[in-house]
Amino acid sequence: MNPLARIIGLAVLTTPLLLSVDVVSAAVALTCTVLCAPLLGVGWATLLRRGVPIFLATPIAGISMALYGRPEGREYASFLFAHITDNSLQLALAIMVRVLAVGLPVVVLLGNIDPTRLGDALAQILKLPSRFVIAAVASTRLISLFQRDWQSLARARRARGIADQGRIKNAFSMAFGLLVLALRRGSKLATAMEARGFGRFSTRTFARSSSFAAVDYALIAGCAAISTTALTTAVLTGSFRFLGA
Repeated sequence: MNPLARIIGLAVLTTPLLLSVDVVSAAVALTCTVLCAPLLGVGWATLLRRGVPIFLATPIAGISMALYGRPEGREYASFLFAHITDNSLQLALAIMVRVLAVGLPVVVLLGNIDPTRLGDALAQILKLPSRFVIAAVASTRLISLFQRDWQSLARARRARGIADQGRIKNAFSMAFGLLVLALRRGSKLATAMEARGFGRFSTRTFARSSSFAAVDYALIAGCAAISTTALTTAVLTGSFRFLGA
C-alpha cells in the first residue's frame, strides 16, 4: 500500500472519533481496528507488543478524567478540586477506550512505513517542496538511531561512574543528552545536504513512481466505513455526546 494512503486512512478513521466522547463509538472503532490488523500485516501479538506505550498511557488518562471530570450525578468521593461522580467515571471509561481507538490505528497503519516510499508519495502526489521531503525522509531514517544512541549514552555514563544517581534523575539526564546529540546530528546533516546541493533545483527526477492503486482507495474507504459505522452506532444507541457535551 502507498504510505500516503495509510496516512490519509488514519486521518479519516481517527478524526471523526474526536467529535464525541462516548464508549460505544470508540468501542466499535477499536473492535474493527483489532479485527482488521492482521489484514494489514500486523498480527495481534505484534499489536500488543508495539502498543505497550499506549496501554500505559490509557489508565493515566482515565484516572485524571475520573478525578477532574465534570461532576454530575452521584458523588462517591471528593478532595479539594477532585470529585469522583457518575459522570466523571463515565467520561473516564470513554476516554480510556477512545485513547485505544485512536492510538492503536497509528500502530497498525504507520508501523511499517518505508521512509523512501513516503518521500516519493509526498513529492509526486502531494507536490510538496523537495527540500521539505528530503529533510522529512532523512529525519525519519535517523529515528531508528535513537535506541542505539541511548544504549551508547548508558554505557558511557556507567564507565564514568555517574549512572548511579537514581533512575528518574538518570533518565532525565540521558534524555537531555540524547536531545543534544540529535540536534548536533541534525545540524551536521543539514550542512552536508546544503553542501551537496539538495533543494537547489525546483524540479527533480525520481527513480520510482508513486501513485494510488485500487488497494489504496479500498483502504481509505474501509477507514471511512469504520468511523461512519462507529458514529452511527453511537447515535442510534443514544450514547453520542458531541464534543463531550
